Amino acid sequence: MTTSPGIADLGPLTRAREQRAWYWYDWANSAYVTTTAAVLFSPYLTSVAERAACGYASTDERSCTRHLQVLGLGVSPGSLVFYLVTAATILSALVLPVVGAAADRSARKTTMMAGFAWAGSAAAMLMFLVGGTDWVLGAALLVVATLFLGASLVVYDSILCQIAEPDERDRVSSRGWALGYLGGGILLAVNFVLLTLLADHTELAVRISLFSAGLWWAVFTLIPYLGVRNRPPVDVVPEQGGLVRQSFGQLWQTLRDLRAFPVTLTFLVAYLFYNDGIQTVIYAASVYGEKQLHFPKSTVLLAFLVVQFVGIAGALVFARVARRTGTHRTIVAGLVIWLGVVVLGYLTPARSLGLFLALAVSIGVVLGGTQALSRSFYSQLIPRGREAEYFSLYQACERGTSWIGTLLFGLVHQWTDSYRPALLALMVLFVVGLGFLLLVDTRRGITEAGNRVPHVV
Repeated sequence: MTTSPGIADLGPLTRAREQRAWYWYDWANSAYVTTTAAVLFSPYLTSVAERAACGYASTDERSCTRHLQVLGLGVSPGSLVFYLVTAATILSALVLPVVGAAADRSARKTTMMAGFAWAGSAAAMLMFLVGGTDWVLGAALLVVATLFLGASLVVYDSILCQIAEPDERDRVSSRGWALGYLGGGILLAVNFVLLTLLADHTELAVRISLFSAGLWWAVFTLIPYLGVRNRPPVDVVPEQGGLVRQSFGQLWQTLRDLRAFPVTLTFLVAYLFYNDGIQTVIYAASVYGEKQLHFPKSTVLLAFLVVQFVGIAGALVFARVARRTGTHRTIVAGLVIWLGVVVLGYLTPARSLGLFLALAVSIGVVLGGTQALSRSFYSQLIPRGREAEYFSLYQACERGTSWIGTLLFGLVHQWTDSYRPALLALMVLFVVGLGFLLLVDTRRGITEAGNRVPHVV
């Protein structure tokens, strides 16, 4: 069928409108990722766990030598959050691939994404109730919110392939990340003011901030829900039975078929390692700043504000560089910078505000760029019609569902009673990830997946 002369092609305008709506889910969930997951909840839950273990609110975790009892095992309060993220990842490994397979077969992807988002945001708002020594409630809500965040992102990321052409994806993905940093930064700034005004009631201010992040996540999810249309599935792998049986069948088929896409598999392995390092740095930064470098909550929050707003420029600059030199080369350069960031963090002395803020600037420059480009780069390496399922594998190591790094960080801290060697140990993840990434043949991987090769690879 050919387009009649004189009839304008409205496809680009329609895509642009949906892309603008799609960006807003980055804005929505980044409030939770920043305010709750990255900044406030980890040290807050650590303090709650310390009270439960030691009977007082310790300002120095090393003075608390008693352990929590979890399933008959002694767990250091300072390591609890990292073990929880590890547990959430194990659950994600079982759940998210099935979510992805189901999403690929669904004609209501946008609706699925919003449903998962609202379930996660409900858990995030309920964190307001965590107080005293009730670390069990906090632990349960963190795991639930992390699982639903991961499920929503599986579907959200897969929608990128439907609303953007191959040459548009770096730009679209990076703009989404930049808007996410802006939204997360704005709410974090509001919470910074709240913590300052309620300096004598820090715990109440933290709990209100946790609630605000969940509410923000829920409200702004309405924009992509209303602005991105549902589409019928395409090129679905034939499977027998109902949706659940079909989803498990498709998952098994995908795991078998990964052998036919060796470049895609190599990138997934690379991403598993280097993104574990990135996510663990994000999760550990607030605890590291408070417990190791002995900064107050307000200073740590200020540093994260720096990360957020520098991250906007970082994401957009990395997209420009990728357009000229290729996405693969730009990600490689970003990982080299990450190695320097880890070394700088290890060397930063306690209460050195200048170096701590320099560390925040360095993280902001590289954080958004590597994450945004990794998402768009991976979208080029997956076969059409199976985007959500492949992105479920991707999400198993994305935005807080990493497990190697958090487990390593928690174990090294428990063995050494210090966060410095735990941070330095993360260099192994970046080095291994960089090694696998250098083995990725971009043009071959895109061709094997049956996709059109962009002009610059």
